[in-house]
Amino acid sequence: MLRYVFFSGKGGVGKTSMACATAMHYARCGEKTLIVTTDPAANLSDVFEQRIGHRITPVDGIPGLFAMEIDPDIATREYIEHAIEPMREVFDGETLSVVQEQLSGPCTVEMAAFEKFIDFMGETGYGKIIFDTAPTGHTLRLLELPVEWSRHIEESARGSGQTCMGPVGLIIDNKRKFDEAMAKLKDRSLTDFVFVMHAEESSLSETIRSMDELRAIGINTSRIIINSLIPAAEAVHPFFRAKAEAQNAVVKKAEAVFAGLPIEKIELLDDEIKGINMIEKCAERLFKGGACNEKY
Repeated sequence: MLRYVFFSGKGGVGKTSMACATAMHYARCGEKTLIVTTDPAANLSDVFEQRIGHRITPVDGIPGLFAMEIDPDIATREYIEHAIEPMREVFDGETLSVVQEQLSGPCTVEMAAFEKFIDFMGETGYGKIIFDTAPTGHTLRLLELPVEWSRHIEESARGSGQTCMGPVGLIIDNKRKFDEAMAKLKDRSLTDFVFVMHAEESSLSETIRSMDELRAIGINTSRIIINSLIPAAEAVHPFFRAKAEAQNAVVKKAEAVFAGLPIEKIELLDDEIKGINMIEKCAERLFKGGACNEKY
């Protein structure tokens, strides 16, 4: 049964709006749902119009919906503390300082972010978990990390026993979690990977490139959402007609390139998608009126 839905795409295409609408839909249909953002510039708080932050928080006005914004700085501190805590009673201060220095590099930040990310892949308390990811470049880097880390951990285990993330003994168990998480990401019965794009050449090109990169590590795209299309009723004005024609040309190209994949076309709404009422409007369009038997 589908449990995880990932939203990715170029910055500014409406990933968060689509993710929030999807999370609302599942919660309204009786699924206990969690939406998590891995974007450092997270704005779930703005969309839901309430404070969320680095903790699982019930969303006001939507029973069964919970949200969290992963803070990379807090996640890194938590990871370092988790790594060092078992050593405090065994090693002296000098050794602990050496370990802490090993854990001060940029790969520890990546490790911490991904560990938090995959913790939710093992979460069993929710029927659906929606991931609102950072813009594609950051997301692809996050998803490619386990391949690099697995190789790095294995090489270090055979050699010095040290990694850029600290002693290999501290993180060898994480390799199992990485492998399990990647298996779930690759399982299309468990995971949908959705790309959101605008009907623009640059957005189409980035979506194609990102899909190819994901496919190379075994993750297949499930669905495309083309967002913010000019409504036909508004295309009578020369300016909007020209814009709509340009969008339609890109839509046709996308339909040819993504033949065989479901493509949802979402018209531009007349206001910012912010607050329960606007999220609900978006969900009704995305889910064909909101029927619970509709996947999209």
